[in-house]
Amino acid sequence: MNYHMVRYVLGWVLRFMTVFFLLPAIVGAYYGEVNGFVYLGCSLGCLILSLIGGWKKPDSSRIFAKEGFAAVALSWILISLVGAIPFVITGEIPSYLNAVFETISGFTTTGSSIITNLRVMSHCSLFWRSFTHWVGGMGVLVFIMAVLPLSGRSSMHMMKAESPGPSVNKLVPKATMTARYLYAIYCGITILEMILLMITGLTPFEASTLTFGTVGTGGFGLLSTSIQSYNLAAQIIITVFMIICSINFSVYYLLLIRKPKLAFFNEEVRWFLIMLIGAAIVITINIHGTYENIFLDFHHAMFTVAATASTTGYAVADFNVWPALSKILILLLMIAGACAGSTGGGFKMSRILICVKTFKNSMFKFIHPNSVRRIKLNNKIVEGTVIKQVLAYLAAYVAIAVASIILISFQGRSIDTNISAVLATFNNIGPGLDGVGPTASFADYNAFSKIVLMFDMLVGRLEIFPMLILFMPSVWAFKRKKKKEF
Repeated sequence: MNYHMVRYVLGWVLRFMTVFFLLPAIVGAYYGEVNGFVYLGCSLGCLILSLIGGWKKPDSSRIFAKEGFAAVALSWILISLVGAIPFVITGEIPSYLNAVFETISGFTTTGSSIITNLRVMSHCSLFWRSFTHWVGGMGVLVFIMAVLPLSGRSSMHMMKAESPGPSVNKLVPKATMTARYLYAIYCGITILEMILLMITGLTPFEASTLTFGTVGTGGFGLLSTSIQSYNLAAQIIITVFMIICSINFSVYYLLLIRKPKLAFFNEEVRWFLIMLIGAAIVITINIHGTYENIFLDFHHAMFTVAATASTTGYAVADFNVWPALSKILILLLMIAGACAGSTGGGFKMSRILICVKTFKNSMFKFIHPNSVRRIKLNNKIVEGTVIKQVLAYLAAYVAIAVASIILISFQGRSIDTNISAVLATFNNIGPGLDGVGPTASFADYNAFSKIVLMFDMLVGRLEIFPMLILFMPSVWAFKRKKKKEF
């Protein structure tokens, strides 16, 4: 383990936290809020710590798989612990555990909240709460890689640990340039949505915070009613951008370099859109008559489907009161999630396709034992190592979900609440059903349950394995230098 390089990366993470904290400080200054000085103080504190931890680049700057995974996992834990401090100092979330829960939920783009009354929050804290979604959406390490020169292999190890999907491919030969292209597309989508929301009549503050929650597929809002209180035009724009940001960003890169055929014939995206439209139509039929007309029925269904599948978690209606069929579909969408390479969470559509095709292949082998069939995705052969990783991910996914449900069930809440709470946090969605529905919060869970759910949020965002390797003793073992024999 290259401890010095891990320390160096963590130092750079704190350096960027210095810049991130300045933004809510500026918002606080604009609105004349004293709380803005808290963020300014946190910014200075991060600067001092970053100079201590990352002032000197190690002699060996190589990052192998275990260093990359450990650096990413520790970075996300660090930004969550540090990012929670302003909430406690301002007194807006007095409990540090609750503040960490809120911050992890922000950075992991989950959107689950322990805050029951958002009206008491200052503008700078509301901005910071939503901005964590934007930072976590594409990944803080991907952001650092876009500006911090590392060797290509080192960058790729960190990108694999932080980027969602069964496999991570570079858009261009250099991983650093890939990170830059991804963030350029990400910023372009962010600016476009902000402008469109302001055209509908939203203030710049409302437009920016809602955009952060949409493009980061997080779901933190400014009102306890989520998106329900905003006009129809704004709701439709948010629906469209939730879908846009749940699609693999490489598709947009292909469109930019004028390769539309490769973009439009993406198998994962095609099945993802089929899933969205199919679920929206079924739910529309199931809830028909709940709202004023068929258009509003479809609008509420489509918004909810997009918010759930993209794992954004915004709401325009309390789907807790919808019929059982609609709620079951919502639970299934929670598990399925978005596309690989997007800002969304969940199991990912590409993994589902690989699992289905692996099952079909296995069934075919029973009938034709001597046959040789390769699994393809987007007309490319899926390597055996990727298939094994997907199956290992599925096993770990089920094991962690079941264990988490059992652990939080000791508190005695309803089974619907506990199952949906785990699925909502593990898949980085936000609201669940019953006691953690769109109009409720996670505040009633005890400290132990919140720790379990915080772990689920981090594990879900980092695709399980980067967090789990932190518990492997072999990762932290020192290598003893062999004595030279004379």
